[in-house]
Amino acid sequence: MMTIVGGARATDDAAVTALKQRHRAMWALGDYPALAAEVVGGLGPVLVDAVRVRPGERVLDVAAGTGNAAVPAALAGGRVVASDLTPELLDAGRRAAEARGVALDWREADAEALPFPAGAFDVVTSCIGVMFAPRHEVAAAELLRVCRPGGRVGLIAWTPTGFIGRLFATMKPYLPAPPPGVQPPPLWGDEAHVRGLLGAGVEDVRVERRSLTVEAFGTPEAFRDYFASRYGPTIAAYRAVADDPDRTAALDADLVALARDSARDAARGGRGGETSLDWEYLLLTARRTGAGAS
Repeated sequence: MMTIVGGARATDDAAVTALKQRHRAMWALGDYPALAAEVVGGLGPVLVDAVRVRPGERVLDVAAGTGNAAVPAALAGGRVVASDLTPELLDAGRRAAEARGVALDWREADAEALPFPAGAFDVVTSCIGVMFAPRHEVAAAELLRVCRPGGRVGLIAWTPTGFIGRLFATMKPYLPAPPPGVQPPPLWGDEAHVRGLLGAGVEDVRVERRSLTVEAFGTPEAFRDYFASRYGPTIAAYRAVADDPDRTAALDADLVALARDSARDAARGGRGGETSLDWEYLLLTARRTGAGAS
């Protein structure tokens, strides 16, 4: 859940490799496929609609997880490759896609070293995925490399000040210190940061801040319990303090406080007495610079 930047404080290759190995294992913890389907499944169609996937286009979804964007892109007629570092997520996505009668190419791949030729795709997307790659600049360069000139790039990332950005800030004190130079993944949800990453490699950039309204949890405690059992980063935080009952209790309390402080309950606009949470994200679409236009 960390990002490594370039420059004098960049971590060495061994630290990056070790971090990726931990990420790969972390995303296999709990039940992210259930969370992806039950809580954040609506984001994929939003991204596919924004980037305007057309029948027959070659589409790469980077850090695709279980295919929240890849499957809708295939349903829109795209010839889709869904790539991810964690094979367990790809397996779950493959089963879900088969159940819906849609065919995709599922590929295990590192977002920082995509195994595809330059300019191989008409559309390159990532939905709350590439933001977790260790090195922002390297991952952004790969997104641009595999997109053809005139092709389209579409990204969704949680913002630093939104609910999930605050969730990572809440969990940070309970996790081991990251390697030097590591930055929070939600920086991909900061407009200035992501524009800087893509730089002159894109044009016709369009950016919006939107919110995903989540009403899956009846109480703040239900949110905590759900994430503590299903979401890899939260499970990792609990494992890091498992031998310290006081720290575990503090993490329990902090997660409940985050949800309570962020909630819009029935009296303030929630439905059916449920705790309603608005999870802010950044939606970016752009055209790859170069000859022609998509």
